[in-house]
Amino acid sequence: MKILVCDKTEAECIEQMRAAGLTVDVRDDITPEQLMTVLPAYDGMVVRSRTKVRQPLLEVCPDLKVIIRGGVGLDTIDVEFARSKGVTVMNTPLASSNSVAELTIGYMFALARSIYQATATMKAEKWEKKAFEGDEIGGKTLGLIGVGNIGKAVSSRVRALGMTVLAFDPYVKTVEGVTIVTNLDELLEKSDYISLHLPKTKESTGMIGKAQFEKMKKGVRIINCGRGGIVDEEALLEALNSGKVAGAALDVFAEEPPTNWKLVQHPNVIGSPHIGAATKEAQGRIGVEVAEKMIEFAKNAK
Repeated sequence: MKILVCDKTEAECIEQMRAAGLTVDVRDDITPEQLMTVLPAYDGMVVRSRTKVRQPLLEVCPDLKVIIRGGVGLDTIDVEFARSKGVTVMNTPLASSNSVAELTIGYMFALARSIYQATATMKAEKWEKKAFEGDEIGGKTLGLIGVGNIGKAVSSRVRALGMTVLAFDPYVKTVEGVTIVTNLDELLEKSDYISLHLPKTKESTGMIGKAQFEKMKKGVRIINCGRGGIVDEEALLEALNSGKVAGAALDVFAEEPPTNWKLVQHPNVIGSPHIGAATKEAQGRIGVEVAEKMIEFAKNAK
């Protein structure tokens, strides 16, 4: 099988696939235009977040058999169309769960104790000790919207910190130590912190908007290390300006990179450029899982 690696991928992963007899070419800077002419010669492709696999590309690749995305979500791939063409689509859902969970919890502490703002004043040579009275996380309620692998990893960690955990997820019935609510409004009304860990779909796009912010506690804090576009960014900015939302931590955005920076520049917002899975450990695990899945697919395809 001929495999095209379209995004940055661990060298060990590439060598592992080659050692198994696969022909692997690396074009991790390939443009969408180049991909249209190059990909038809390949049986499989490896992608991360950068490369988008949409219907027009799939239509010119009749021999493509498999797409593996190193990462959790599949929103960068037209999955249903690919599968209708007989293309197997896989991802690596477990490899980066701990890394995203740890970033989420780090953001919770940063919001509770104004760590970013306090650091900024120190760098400006100011000593504003009385300006940064924070809150303890213990004893508060975290609402998880989405309680898959990452949501469960967050839950187990915050419960050790003394938090109560509610979760809303139509596909999950029970999680140890977590109260599953069947009505999203109940979670919005009771949570001190709300963290999103669900894929971006037609159903979830814009699901947290003005009406949902109105149902939340005054002073709620929002963390989104899931997918951009699930939270209405204009509605979030309005809720921050009104004080309804005391702070927001965002690793993902509707448009990446953002072109409208007003939300990021709000004084009660902290953010990062989609780095949830960007740890050495997660990248290593992603590479291993990509290689194992591609090698296994190739064996079964013979």
